[in-house]
Amino acid sequence: MTTFDDLLEEVGGFGIYQKTVFFLICVATAIFNYLYVGIIFLAVTPNHWCRSPGVAELRDRCGWSLEEEWNYTLPPDQTGSSLYSRCERYDVDWNASSTDCENPLSFFQNNSTQLPLTTCEDGWVFEDGSFPTIVTEFGLVCAEAWKVDLSQACLNLGFMLGTICLGFGADIYGRKRCFLFSVFATSVAGLAVAFAPNYIWFTIFRTLQGLLSKGGWLSAYVLITEIVGMEYRRTVGIVNQMCFSFGMILLAAVAYFIPAWRSLQLTATLPNFCFLAYYWFMPESPRWLLSRKKKEEAMKILQKMAKKNGQTFSINIETVQIEDCDVELKSPSLTDLVKTPQTRKHTLILMFNWFSSALVYLGLVMRLGILGGNIYINFFISGVVEIPAAIIIILLIDRIGRRFPFAAGNFLAGASCLLTALIPDDLYWLKAVISSLGKLGITVAFLMVCFVNTELYPTFLRNFAVSVCSTLSDIGGIVAPFILYRLAVFWIEMPLMVFGVIALIAGGLVLLLPETMGVTLPETIEEAENIGQYVKCEREKKTAPKTNYELSALHPPVEPSNNKEPASEKMIPS
Repeated sequence: MTTFDDLLEEVGGFGIYQKTVFFLICVATAIFNYLYVGIIFLAVTPNHWCRSPGVAELRDRCGWSLEEEWNYTLPPDQTGSSLYSRCERYDVDWNASSTDCENPLSFFQNNSTQLPLTTCEDGWVFEDGSFPTIVTEFGLVCAEAWKVDLSQACLNLGFMLGTICLGFGADIYGRKRCFLFSVFATSVAGLAVAFAPNYIWFTIFRTLQGLLSKGGWLSAYVLITEIVGMEYRRTVGIVNQMCFSFGMILLAAVAYFIPAWRSLQLTATLPNFCFLAYYWFMPESPRWLLSRKKKEEAMKILQKMAKKNGQTFSINIETVQIEDCDVELKSPSLTDLVKTPQTRKHTLILMFNWFSSALVYLGLVMRLGILGGNIYINFFISGVVEIPAAIIIILLIDRIGRRFPFAAGNFLAGASCLLTALIPDDLYWLKAVISSLGKLGITVAFLMVCFVNTELYPTFLRNFAVSVCSTLSDIGGIVAPFILYRLAVFWIEMPLMVFGVIALIAGGLVLLLPETMGVTLPETIEEAENIGQYVKCEREKKTAPKTNYELSALHPPVEPSNNKEPASEKMIPS
């Protein structure tokens, strides 16, 4: 029986047609970056202090500089993070006419008593030259600072729920429709964010963006993997992730020239409406159409694909077998992920790694907003160091395997986080270099977890397993801002200590997974349970003389680049 992959080889596995569609999806991926990490620029927190009625008039009357105003009118900071308190002020009446310019506090203070303190009940003063952010506009500092964490957590909660809903919709209504609906709905919600009148509506609209965006982006990713040949899918997936990193680099430049948060939100949202033009350039997935018994529509797309690629195909589409249409295939369930010992172990380890990868990755990105210095340069460098991660994976995973690069990425991230926290602040550039290595390591781990996830489960369970395990990444995204911002109040490097320990644990757990390089994807639970034994057998067979039968039956690596053997063959047990 002819498979759809055979048909793709006929029309061109990665011809001009697929390259064009892939480029369009990569552009969408780069723009999606803003939604995921844009909070760094939306919630920049400038230097601030309590507004005290009468202080501004007293400063003008006495001719104080800004530093003199702080010294004369603000209490010292009890935490030691700054010279003066940002969240408390003296509870005194600065409008008193007898206030002395040389020592104004002496008018209110007796030798035996200490001046009472109060909170910033009259609001805050933000340093001159600071641009509008949600922090300055909605007063999200001091006791209200947790609301920044909440808005980002709500966005990631939307990602988690929306991925499930839109993922289901993509299987029912098609990849293209799901993507276009997501683009339109996300764009409208993005415009609403830009004009949000207060914090509550800002958070509601951001949550809607999360619900409506990530599932559509994943639908486009699935579409491109379904229209390219088997040997190109790995490269397509990695390069698509690289475009996310390029989006970070682009975002740093855009935010530098357009720092005001409402203008930045509009600038990042309006281009999304251009993606609606993909209706005329992006096809529906022929594989999905065949699975829905729409063979005529699939044939038209394949004919157009072959024409653009300068190819023809002679395969009768009636003979094409789509695995998803096989009524005898077992339906996946949650119990399948934990029912057997090895599969249960794999599921728990992968869930923790999805969680840790998202937690550490997003934590390191958001940390750039509290470090001080030039946030635009820091963010730009953070995006640049991600590019080598994809190159490393392409070069290594088919040479030394999946497990060791996966574990090494976690170990590098964990060790770098711990070292960065312990390096003195005066060695700024050393801290920056080590921190960048940590970002490189966690990016490798984040890219690898998806590959390994797909290779450890049988065919009928594979997509479901990735969907369930990857929801832990959104939980990591929910937790990350709370760990970062709340722990940084006590010690700015404390979040790094937490990230480092979690990444090291994740790396150690990865070493408990079997190696899957050179092993055919499992088709049943039994094969998935014994995948480690199959790896051992494959290695032993490489050093033993092979019979003619073995030479013909031995399977190629997963997604090979040259070998065209059918991917549906079973593994050969020992």
